[in-house]
Amino acid sequence: MPTTFTKEWDTPAYKGKTSFSTGLFIDGKFVDGSKGTTIDVINPTNGQLITKISEGLEEDVNLAVAAAQKAFDTTWGLNASGPKRGELLWKLAQLMETHKDELAAIEALDNGKTFDWALGVDVTFSINVVKYFAGWSDKISGQTLETDEKKLIYTRHEPIGVVGQIIPWNFPLLMLAWKIGPALATGNTIVLKPSEFTPLTAIRMCELIQEAGFPPGSVNIVTGYGPTVGAAISSHLKIEKVAFTGSTLVGRKIMEAAAKSNLKTVTLELGGKSPNIIFNDADLDQAVNWTAHGIFWNHGQACCAGTRIFVQSGIYDEFLEKLTAKAKAIRVGDPFGADIDQGPQVSQIQYDRILGYIDSGKADGAKVHLGGEPVGSEGYFIAPTIFTETKPDMRIVKEEIFGPVGVVIKFEDDDDIIKQANDTVYGLAAAVFTQNINRAIETAHKLQAGTVWVNCINQLHANVPFGGYKQSGIGRELGEYALLNYTNVKAVHINLGHTL
Repeated sequence: MPTTFTKEWDTPAYKGKTSFSTGLFIDGKFVDGSKGTTIDVINPTNGQLITKISEGLEEDVNLAVAAAQKAFDTTWGLNASGPKRGELLWKLAQLMETHKDELAAIEALDNGKTFDWALGVDVTFSINVVKYFAGWSDKISGQTLETDEKKLIYTRHEPIGVVGQIIPWNFPLLMLAWKIGPALATGNTIVLKPSEFTPLTAIRMCELIQEAGFPPGSVNIVTGYGPTVGAAISSHLKIEKVAFTGSTLVGRKIMEAAAKSNLKTVTLELGGKSPNIIFNDADLDQAVNWTAHGIFWNHGQACCAGTRIFVQSGIYDEFLEKLTAKAKAIRVGDPFGADIDQGPQVSQIQYDRILGYIDSGKADGAKVHLGGEPVGSEGYFIAPTIFTETKPDMRIVKEEIFGPVGVVIKFEDDDDIIKQANDTVYGLAAAVFTQNINRAIETAHKLQAGTVWVNCINQLHANVPFGGYKQSGIGRELGEYALLNYTNVKAVHINLGHTL
C-alpha cells in the first residue's frame, strides 16, 4: 500500500497540517505503481527530501485508461447529465475553498512560491476556474440548422471520451484546474500526469475529488516521469485527446507521438518570450510596477512573463532607474517567512539552467545591470536580474529563460518596435503601455500574440481565452473557447418525408 505524507507547519505565514496518500489514484483508489518504485519530491528551499511518491509506468497508464473508459461508458460521459456534472464540480470548488489554506501550504512547500501568492492567486484562481466550468456543464449545446421543410438537422457537442492531460510544475494546482474543469464539464474522463517536481497538490486533490462524489475512474492521476508516463499518455491508442502545458520542445514530441499513434486531438500551451513595450507617454510609475510584476511574478517561472522590455528612448533612463529600485526592494527568502516576495526556483535543474543563461548573457557581452547571482548558500534562490546593452541575437534575448531575468532594450520609433517585438518564434503574450488609446489599439492589433495586455500585464481570468500564436501552442485554455477542445461535433440528419 502507498505511504502517507504528513506535514505540520508552524510558520509566520501559516500554521496547520496536512496528511494524504502518496500513491497513484486509479479507479477511485490510491495504489502503488506497478513496479513499487518511488520518486523523490525535493524541497526547493534547501534541496532536502519532502517525501517519496509512487512512480507510475506505462502499465499504470494502461490501468488508468481502462478505468477511465469504464467510467465513461457507465457512470460519466453521456450517462451523467449536465446538471449532475455541474453539481459535482461546484462541490469540488467548495471543498477546495474549505481546504484553501492547506492547499496553498502544500503548493508553497512543493513549488517554492510564497504562501501568500499561492493562497491569494493560485488557489483562489483555481477555485474560480472550477466554479466557472461548473456553470458551463448544463449549457453544452448545438444548433438546429434549416435546410428545407422535410428535413430536421441538428448538431450535438458530445464528449470525446478518455482524455490525457499533462501539466507543468510552475502552477501545479492552477494548471490542474485549467485542465480538469472543461474536460469534466463536457463529460470526458481523465488520465492526468502532474510534474514529478510538484505532484503533491494534484495528489491531495484526488481526495477532494473522491469526497465530492465523482464516479471512480472519472479522474485518474498517474505520477511519473515524462519519458514514461507522459510518453504513454501521448501515444496511447485509447486516449482520443491529449492536452499539454509545458515547453515547446516537449510539445513537439507530444504532437509527434499523437500523429504516430491514433491521430488524437492535441492542444498545446507552450513557451513564450513576451515583449513588453513602454512608450514615452506611459504612466511611468504604473509601467514600472507592472513591468516588475511581469518579470518576477512566480520567480519568473511563467510562460507569459514579459521578459523582453522595450522602452522608448525619451523615458529609458528614468524607467530603468525606477525599475532597478523596484527590483532591489524584492525580498527573497523562505516562502513561509514574513514579508517575503520571492522564493526559490523549483528545482536544481531549473536553478542551473537559469544561471547558465545568466552566464551566457555575460559571455555574449550584455551588461548585468542588477543581480545575476545566487542568493544564500542552500536552496535554489536567484536574485532578480536585469540585463541591458543586449543584441537581438543573444540567447538571453531570443530564448525562454523561465526565471527572474529580464532584458531592457531601448527603442526609438513606433514602426521599428513592432518588428522587434514580433521577431521571435513565440507568440503567447505581449504588453503595451501608453496613454494614447489609438496607439494602444493599433499596437495591440499588430502584435503576433494570443494575449495582449494594455497598461497591465499577466492578468488572467477564468472566462477569457489564453493560448498562443506560432510556436507558443495550439488551441485555447479558459473561457468558452476551452470547451471546443473537449467535444466532438455530430450532425444528425432526420428525413421527414423525402423519398428517392
